[in-house]
Amino acid sequence: MLILAGLGNPGPKYEKNRHNLGFMAVDACAERWRFTTERRKFSSLVREGEIPTSEGAERVLILKPQTFYNESGAAVGEALRFHKLEPSRLVVFYDEIDLAPGRFRMKSGGGAAGNNGIRSITAHVGPDFRRARLGTGHPGHKDRVMGHVLSDFHKVDWPWVKTLTEACADALPLLAAGEDERYQAEVMRLAPAEKLDPRAAARGMDS
Repeated sequence: MLILAGLGNPGPKYEKNRHNLGFMAVDACAERWRFTTERRKFSSLVREGEIPTSEGAERVLILKPQTFYNESGAAVGEALRFHKLEPSRLVVFYDEIDLAPGRFRMKSGGGAAGNNGIRSITAHVGPDFRRARLGTGHPGHKDRVMGHVLSDFHKVDWPWVKTLTEACADALPLLAAGEDERYQAEVMRLAPAEKLDPRAAARGMDS
């Protein structure tokens, strides 16, 4: 079994925020593979389904913690413990300010790099989970980060957001098979984005 956790904040006030890109990605995955309808469990909205792989179908639980972004670890930890899974069976999808808008990178383990949601998950399950990092760009100065991530995507952003989240969904069999490098390559093939300085890219986007 694999858990895909998307990070975001609950409620309509936040649903179009950059900080909710993780929610958007796992929603796209659930729709693409026709997962069950949402229900509440583990202080989250959850959906279940199966993803085909070369080794057979992989059971997948999608998790959208409703604890607010910075406390995501409580919900994720509860789900992981309930299903008796190792952290390597957890993939967290989240917005990454240190990647240019539309860029995508997989990573396993490591630090939180200032992301309080990742810090919270690490506190509850340790650092050895897999991270699906969805680029949103950096506003250029640390004092502007909070306003940046808690602001809505602009109209001009939505085409790449849709392309990126749908690519994450379409390539999911590779992730379910544990082939993270191939998954990253396939997402970027399906949703190509120019490799820019994330600070310059975000400044241009917000101007």
